[in-house]
Amino acid sequence: MSAQRPEGQPARPELASPEIQFTPCGPCQHLTQAEAEANAAYDWSKATDCRVLLKRHRAAGECSAPEPE
Repeated sequence: MSAQRPEGQPARPELASPEIQFTPCGPCQHLTQAEAEANAAYDWSKATDCRVLLKRHRAAGECSAPEPE
């Protein structure tokens, strides 16, 4: 037996588009893009490096964009 959801409700509410849009700063965009490219190339080390640099960038207070939740 499958569960039914009410009409108009998303199947996974946590994936519904948020009201507040996150706009990353330039360095955030660059590091996120570099991580995506590294993942596509199966370069897990570079992808990890990008995530670490992104986290350091945000933690250092250099990021002009709000922290995503």
